[in-house]
Amino acid sequence: MTNPVNNNQDYTIKLTNKNFNQLSSFINLNFGIKLPEVKKIMLQSRLQKRLKELNLTSFQQYCDYLFSSEGQKNEVVNMIDVVSTNKTDFFREPVHFDFLANKILKNYTNTTQNIFKIWSAGCSSGEEPYSLAIILNEFAQYSTNFQYSIFATDISTIVLKKSVSAIYNEDKSNLIPLNLKRKYLLKNKDHNKKNVRIIKDIRQKVKFERLNFMDKRYNVNEMFDCVFCRNTLIYFKHEIQEDVINKLCMNLKTGGYFFLGHSESITNMNVPLKQIQPTIFIKI
Repeated sequence: MTNPVNNNQDYTIKLTNKNFNQLSSFINLNFGIKLPEVKKIMLQSRLQKRLKELNLTSFQQYCDYLFSSEGQKNEVVNMIDVVSTNKTDFFREPVHFDFLANKILKNYTNTTQNIFKIWSAGCSSGEEPYSLAIILNEFAQYSTNFQYSIFATDISTIVLKKSVSAIYNEDKSNLIPLNLKRKYLLKNKDHNKKNVRIIKDIRQKVKFERLNFMDKRYNVNEMFDCVFCRNTLIYFKHEIQEDVINKLCMNLKTGGYFFLGHSESITNMNVPLKQIQPTIFIKI
């Protein structure tokens, strides 16, 4: 790259309004993520590291590179990794996991020997799909011939790598009930390292793939009993939320369950879902 920078340079490079508008428009158009002007400082802060790694001294240089043929091929994925929000926890919004365990699974009768499948859409660093796998595994231990699988997708390659590794700071496991923590988490043999790892049997039940909600169609060929798409759509415009939900529902069985985050809804949307509890829906 051009214009190598001094390693001692203060990397508080200012993002101009022009460059912010270029970047936010591109991100919204291609990934559906809305970045109003109040997010300008956040975007500036998050992209500082990329400028340093690329030896760039201005956001104009970054935009020139990003919108070049080379940048479109190599940099877009890196940019969206930095921009996308990845906050999540194990067993976040526990009412959903209670509903899965005590309503859906308790009433589940596997008359056709099918595999019970859940899609965790916008899975971030893996806490949600692994929480789901733990719930399903607990049920499987007391249910004859019950089999399950989790399909987990996210746009960020960085969080997907973390998901596959299944290694987390020990503090992240605080919301996991103690009996499940002892059963499904491995502690680091090096006691100076305060991290844990999901056991292999659970890791093998979850398949991770990269997926962009803005794709015209999702290259997913399975049908699911449940779709979890929680606290992801809040970053999208209303019409994009509706489009994403409709595309996800194409892979949800009729009578299957759809879960949204606590601040999300389907109000004024034309989607094949009926609300049965706040943020819990059934496909009709």
